[in-house]
Amino acid sequence: EPVPPRLTETVQRPRRALPLRAAAAIAWLALGGIAGYALHDWRTPPVVTAQFAERAAVAHVVYAAEVQHPVEVTAEQESHLVQWLSKRLGKELRTPDFTPFGYQLVGGRLLPGDKGPAAQFMYQDSHGARLTLYVSAAGEGAQSSAFRYEEEAGTRVLYWVDRDLGFALVGELDRTRLMDVAHVAYQALNF
Repeated sequence: EPVPPRLTETVQRPRRALPLRAAAAIAWLALGGIAGYALHDWRTPPVVTAQFAERAAVAHVVYAAEVQHPVEVTAEQESHLVQWLSKRLGKELRTPDFTPFGYQLVGGRLLPGDKGPAAQFMYQDSHGARLTLYVSAAGEGAQSSAFRYEEEAGTRVLYWVDRDLGFALVGELDRTRLMDVAHVAYQALNF
């Protein structure tokens, strides 16, 4: 049976729309690439970085060396200290008990952080060695993270994120011992 003339015309007609379709596809790909690049971190939650660890380490080095004024509020006013720093950071805080590791709370202070106020709790052992716990906002939507280890400013730092807060434990302890203390801190602060 012969092919009807209207179908023959359709098949034999030159395709003028093909280059136009190809150009449109390329334009959409380019637009998608530009949008993807521009928005690549729009949905990515902030993370606590090595810069956070460095800030905690510097605070430790500066204040752990102090003899007369290592803290703003002493351990004798622990309840006031925790209430004050909790209010300033906008999150409930606690002071972990590090006495099983030989460290007693000395006190704490308010510090500037990358994203607002930061808190530093200082502990000391019977030999005068100091350990600090640095706490700061991690950024809204920050996801909890595993412990990370850094050596910064001549000291050791173990840091993590939980409850939109970044925590950094800083001291001269070896990595294993620092990890043991960090687990106690994590359990005390994870309420």
